Amino acid sequence: MSITRRKLCQHTASLALTAAVAGSVPFSFANAAEPQGSVSEAELMKPGSLPDRVMGDANAPVTIIEYASSTCPHCAHFAELTFPELKKKYIDTGKAKYIFREFPLGTGDDLALAVAAFALARCAGELDSGKYYAMIDTLFAQQQRWAVQQPIPPLLAIAKQAGMTEQSFEACIDNTKLQKDILASRDRGYEKFGVNSTPTFFINGKRYVGALPITDFDKAIADATGQKG
Repeated sequence: MSITRRKLCQHTASLALTAAVAGSVPFSFANAAEPQGSVSEAELMKPGSLPDRVMGDANAPVTIIEYASSTCPHCAHFAELTFPELKKKYIDTGKAKYIFREFPLGTGDDLALAVAAFALARCAGELDSGKYYAMIDTLFAQQQRWAVQQPIPPLLAIAKQAGMTEQSFEACIDNTKLQKDILASRDRGYEKFGVNSTPTFFINGKRYVGALPITDFDKAIADATGQKG
């Protein structure tokens, strides 16, 4: 199987029209953490085009929401170096719950690739709810393998590891409704919550931009719970 990014973009032909209808998002890749105000928690938690998959105790006092792009190197860096500690320290202990939201970056072929990768995570999650975050982890861990000129073979290999067949893989990345829902998730993040770079985090409604180190999460979570110092 030798399919280029161009063929992938053609394979998801409806994506360009969907993006045009949804509007243009002036995105960028973030490389520094900066407080960017806050948004209404009630509005932030309203259901969007895709159901949120909550990691951790749904009743935890702190809610961490991450907007990220599957092709974002800063997001992959965060997933590899910081998220394991965040999970161990706060999510696994019931102090915080975590929600990942899709925010695919790019235009043309790059956007199609970012959306296709997210579609695979969603499809894997339909097979087994626990596989959604496992697929997100794998996509970031192996980003340099599949974010290439011929992405289909490595993406197919990843999908098969999650229990998908070649047929279900093809059906997933050709799912027009899922593509639209992923783009709608991105557009809602931009229009409603001011997300325009990745990764962007919301901690109890307060917005932080960039691949935060664990020490910044310590401070932000302490502030959110009124336990400064």
